[in-house]
Amino acid sequence: MQSIEQKLQKYLELTSKALKKVKIIEEHKKQAEDFLDLAQRYFDDARYFEKKGDLLNAYGAVVYAHAFLDAGARLGFFDVGKDNELFMVD
Repeated sequence: MQSIEQKLQKYLELTSKALKKVKIIEEHKKQAEDFLDLAQRYFDDARYFEKKGDLLNAYGAVVYAHAFLDAGARLGFFDVGKDNELFMVD
């Protein structure tokens, strides 16, 4: 079984890569920017909680961050190149 530290590091790495890969679809620019902003804010919160040693809240925040990226990709707000390793797009 993975520890909370291992799960947190896995999701921080995964979400960091996903944030770099996301491209906004111009047709949905406003919605995409909102989803991306929320994802980035939750990711930043995750890093903040991690630095404080609050791993449970860090994990919760990074999972929320990634959920916004997945939702944006599935709704067609982001172009993620059909990357089904970083995103839930199939």
